[in-house]
Amino acid sequence: MLICQSPITFKAPKYFMSANNLTTAQHQQTKQSNALSLLSVANYGGMTATESRPWGSFTILEEGHGYKIKRIEVKPGHRLSLQMHHHRSEHWIVVSGTAKVNCGDQEVLLRNNQSTYVPQCTAHRLENPGVIPLVLIEVQNGEYLGEDDIIRFQDDYARTQN
Repeated sequence: MLICQSPITFKAPKYFMSANNLTTAQHQQTKQSNALSLLSVANYGGMTATESRPWGSFTILEEGHGYKIKRIEVKPGHRLSLQMHHHRSEHWIVVSGTAKVNCGDQEVLLRNNQSTYVPQCTAHRLENPGVIPLVLIEVQNGEYLGEDDIIRFQDDYARTQN
């Protein structure tokens, strides 16, 4: 269950209502307050669950029955294993950077605000061909979402099954 310690309200910020009367300090305070509220949403059970990998890291933002949402960061020049999942599909939305995606027999380049779908039981790979970190949001859907539902076909870090 997602726990949000400070509720997010979607009232128009003061600087939208009276931009001429808002000082720089007030604007900065509003931005910091909004950022803290968003951080509390990404806070899973009071702590973020970030895991490091040779290619970068992922953070579980939220998890519920049949779904899991992750923030994935891939280092420049790195890629994940060519893999598939028996029990889940995935949606990837690029937040920043460039993603080279192999899914089945197709290859696409995705940039900021572009997305793709990875069907269950489909070989796929994510790569960062750019010079800045690739950040994306992954939404997993399926009956089982454990990290052990990964069949690796090829891996740059020698993590393939025998």
